[in-house]
Amino acid sequence: MILARGSTLQIKLGNPALRPQAASTSGTLEEAERDHILRVLERCGWRIRGTNAAAEQLGVKPTTLESRIKKLGLVQRQ
Repeated sequence: MILARGSTLQIKLGNPALRPQAASTSGTLEEAERDHILRVLERCGWRIRGTNAAAEQLGVKPTTLESRIKKLGLVQRQ
């Protein structure tokens, strides 16, 4: 049961790093997929295969991820 006074429930979150990112109300599914894959790749240092690599974190086969990278036109920043 949730109890609140008034018509608005206010929740204070502690650590800002643990707060969920604001959902974008614009853009396409492909853009959201592109951004998500890019964030995971950057976090993994663009390592696609292996333990804790991007494909494993995304839950896809490395060959599938390589295909998505190519289709989305993702390139590693230097």
